[in-house]
Amino acid sequence: MARVKRGVTAHAKHKKVYKAAKGFRGRRKNTIRAAKAAVDKAGQYAFRARKLKKRTFRALWIQRINAAVRPFGMTYSVFINGLAKSGVTVDRKVLSDLAINEPAAFQAIAEKAKAALPVAA
Repeated sequence: MARVKRGVTAHAKHKKVYKAAKGFRGRRKNTIRAAKAAVDKAGQYAFRARKLKKRTFRALWIQRINAAVRPFGMTYSVFINGLAKSGVTVDRKVLSDLAINEPAAFQAIAEKAKAALPVAA
């Protein structure tokens, strides 16, 4: 039986790692041992960041909504409570977008939420 020389396979595997390590600095981009470790770690960071991105954006939307409802004499939590009681089901992403791009529409929603709340004594 003829022996198998693995140069072609190894080169292809290395090429794949080097392509993923493109843009890295120092030995991490051109030495297979360092590049492979760097690419593996980058993959771990990317996986984690995909989850974190969702949290970060939700926090941003909440901050924007909170800032937008303050002129109407409400806080974020009071506003969300009012929305729930008035039966308005609009998610935070859309509310944040409305607050920035459509202030009149956001004002109408805020007034509706405020009307659903009991009058403070």
